Amino acid sequence: ASRKQSLNITTIIGAGRESPAAPPRYAGAMDSVARILWADRALVRAVEGAIKESARLSGPWLACRKGCTLCCIGPFPITQLDALRLRARLAELAVSEPGRAERIQRRAQESLERLRPHFPGDWTAGTLTEDEEAEERFATLTENEPCPALDPATGACELYEARPITCRTFGPAVRVAGENLGVCQLCYQGATDAEIAACEVDFDPDNLESLLLDELEQATGRT
Repeated sequence: ASRKQSLNITTIIGAGRESPAAPPRYAGAMDSVARILWADRALVRAVEGAIKESARLSGPWLACRKGCTLCCIGPFPITQLDALRLRARLAELAVSEPGRAERIQRRAQESLERLRPHFPGDWTAGTLTEDEEAEERFATLTENEPCPALDPATGACELYEARPITCRTFGPAVRVAGENLGVCQLCYQGATDAEIAACEVDFDPDNLESLLLDELEQATGRT
């Protein structure tokens, strides 16, 4: 099963896209996580292409721009693939822009301390309970908590290149697996449901994110 899944990922990366050759340091036997991180670039390219097309179709209805931080406030779930991408970018910044990396890490630590008392689950393990009431309470109590990657001075994301898929797809009209994901309340003011639907673009038609997440779970044992 894992062999078939790996073949699917390889095929998707090379199918009609600018298939990246493995970088020299990964040539030969790439470890599983490094290979997944490299393959993730194909997912990011696909998502960015879909967002650009949705933005083109949406025109002035799309309000997203630097400094608009509505979607950067309040905690939200991300995937293990998102976390891997963010950690890799932060590691790069620690070398190229250590001051910037330190600011992000400091904000993250401060945010964790504020969130810890309200976390609905096992804080050490990072697992949530199945108590919906506790989750709703957590969301309410922390709804004004800014993302640690958000620069409060500029309103810009300091990990923009590695931002989660949720961040990339929130705002424009997009869909995945035949379902639309909803749009930002600041966008499409005055547009009808039909007009919004006409702007929708599928950002992952090849289901690459799920394939990568499955392989990452197998490689790390974490869901």
